[in-house]
This record gives sequence, structure tokens and C-alpha cells, in this order.
Amino acid sequence: MIPRIPRLIGTIAILAAAMAVLPAQARGDISCRMTYSLKGWSLFYQTAMGSGVVTCDNGQSLRVNIETKGGGLTIGKSEIKHGVGHFSGVRDIREVLGAYATAEAHAGVVKSSAAQVLVKGNVTLALAGTGEGWDLGIAFGKFVIKAG
Repeated sequence: MIPRIPRLIGTIAILAAAMAVLPAQARGDISCRMTYSLKGWSLFYQTAMGSGVVTCDNGQSLRVNIETKGGGLTIGKSEIKHGVGHFSGVRDIREVLGAYATAEAHAGVVKSSAAQVLVKGNVTLALAGTGEGWDLGIAFGKFVIKAG
């Protein structure tokens, strides 16, 4: 009886994963991933620029330019290399383009890492990256992705 329990748990996990994917496939959603680099500074006003590539599981690929602008009580200088973003709620790669609202609290010295979730309509973008620099503050603004 005991050896059957792990097999039963595995079967249940596979079924649960399949059921979670079905609604997305029924809507025609695709999975897209972005690799990017971003470099910027802030002194009350926050700005950064970078570039990346978005690839989707349906074979679509798109070079992009990234720009962030915002403001708040913030100061610093930073660079993200080898950042990764995951999009959900996408039916066509061009839906990843546009402006996403941002709100963040940040603090880092020398080596740092960051994670952030952004939303634009039905599209969600989860960002994660590591970088170098220093920063401190609270900022609001927008994260803009344009075709490169």
C-alpha cells in the first residue's frame, strides 16, 4: 500500500497541472519570456534604459528596447545584467509591448537583486534580475517595452 501513495500523489499532481493549463490554452494564451539588461540612475527622478529579447513558446521572437521613468523619494545608480521576465495573459507577442505601471521600494549596495510584478491590462510581467550599483528609496512610474 505504501509504494502506491507516491505514485498516486504524482498522478494527482500531473492532473492538477494539466487542469491549470487548460483554461490558458482554451483562451489561446502563449507563454513568453524576456531576457534583458537595464542601466539607470535616480535622484528624485528615476530613469533607466536597456534592451532585450522576447521569445514565446509558439516560435515568435522580438527584439525590444526598455525604458523606465518615474519619481519619488529615490537616489541611486544601478545596472541589471541577465534579467529575466515572464509574461502571462499573452495571445500574440505584440501584446507584450506598451507601458506597465510600477511601484517599488528599493535598497541595495554593490551587488543586489530585484523582483517585481507589473500589469498592463490582461498581461502580467514578472521580472527578476541581479545587478550592481546602489540605490535607496520609494518610486512610482512606468516600465515601457517598445519593438527594437
